[in-house]
Amino acid sequence: MTFRDATLDDLPKIVEIYNSTVASRLVTADLEPVSVESKIDWFNEHHSETRPLWMVEDVQKNTIGWVSFQDFYGRPAYQKTAEISIYIDENFRGKGYGQQILKLSIEKCPSLGIENLLAFIFAHNLPSLTLFEKFGFKLWANLKNIAELDGEKQSLIILGKTIKD
Repeated sequence: MTFRDATLDDLPKIVEIYNSTVASRLVTADLEPVSVESKIDWFNEHHSETRPLWMVEDVQKNTIGWVSFQDFYGRPAYQKTAEISIYIDENFRGKGYGQQILKLSIEKCPSLGIENLLAFIFAHNLPSLTLFEKFGFKLWANLKNIAELDGEKQSLIILGKTIKD
């Protein structure tokens, strides 16, 4: 498994993987698939030195998924805190890649200047909550009934991990 910086040519695959999670109502608050065009500004907010967007590939160069680091709250005082997002291609889910991706991502945080790592996860997404808790993430916030998915209120859990005190 290798990580590499995503290029604009990767954006259609990134969007494809992202859109494959929309219908489950488990991973994203988007209710409809997104377009490649709608994600260009998001793509351009990533920088390899501090807020990378990585493609994750196997030895045959098949795309396993992608991982991104994003600013938290967009204010300078929070620059050492980032939100992580991990999305795995449906063909590679349930095979332990999430653990490997999260482990390597945490290890890379000091070189990215990240001291606090956040994960925003729906309370009903038990697989993701379990994964992050396995790596020492703790409950930092519970935003009760903040989202509505198909007429049902859902809570958003913010898990956090201090990488460096």
